[in-house]
Amino acid sequence: MKRKALIIDDEFEMCLLLKLYLIKKEYEVDMAYNLKDGINKIDSFNPSIIFLDNNLPDGSGWQMAKEILEHYPFIKISLMSSLRPSVPSSISYESVFIMEKPLSKREIDKCLSSFSE
Repeated sequence: MKRKALIIDDEFEMCLLLKLYLIKKEYEVDMAYNLKDGINKIDSFNPSIIFLDNNLPDGSGWQMAKEILEHYPFIKISLMSSLRPSVPSSISYESVFIMEKPLSKREIDKCLSSFSE
């Protein structure tokens, strides 16, 4: 079964570049540009990892991470932000990886390998 990644970020170019890189890593990828659409795609797409931006047009992705993990404990989340805010204390670091933008291939690979261990 192919690994699946969902990217939730309002920056179209960021989504596209990350999608192309993940496809090369043999992931099936879907994208959403706001929280509402991203949350709606979780059930239908069934991702194993979500790349979640913090500052989205309809809310804070990092604040939504706790709720996602409560409903979908099998999903891993890569929290992304250009301004590294505090991670909500209620989030388990076992299920998240934090990446600062701009992303590098090395950091993405580090994230993917940390979840595959």
